[in-house]
Amino acid sequence: MTVDERVLAAGDRCDEVCVHADVVDKRREQLLPLDTYQDLAQLFKALGDPSRSRVLHALSFGELCVCDLASLLEISQSAVSHQLRLLRGLRLVKYRKDGKMVYYSLDDEHVRGLLRQGLEHVSHR
Repeated sequence: MTVDERVLAAGDRCDEVCVHADVVDKRREQLLPLDTYQDLAQLFKALGDPSRSRVLHALSFGELCVCDLASLLEISQSAVSHQLRLLRGLRLVKYRKDGKMVYYSLDDEHVRGLLRQGLEHVSHR
């Protein structure tokens, strides 16, 4: 048995198998459809990429055009556009066109709240 297996065996499992059916049944009613969890996983996957997190954080202060965002983050416009396309697909950012310029902002206050809570969590050490 490896060290990891001993640690897992010591604290991450019950020493005795005993399913509390009443608790499990009640909790099962509270679960959401599987596709909801898949959407949630995609959201966290998007937030799990440092480049996308930086883009979202920059946009949390207000709208920016793609050129300004690329300059601010010191990455190419192509790289910024790629990240924005993914974030837009997940409804985390939205855009508006003004002539030849494209401006991005966070999709809504929920995104700002997610970002704020995540930053508070990682800062709370």
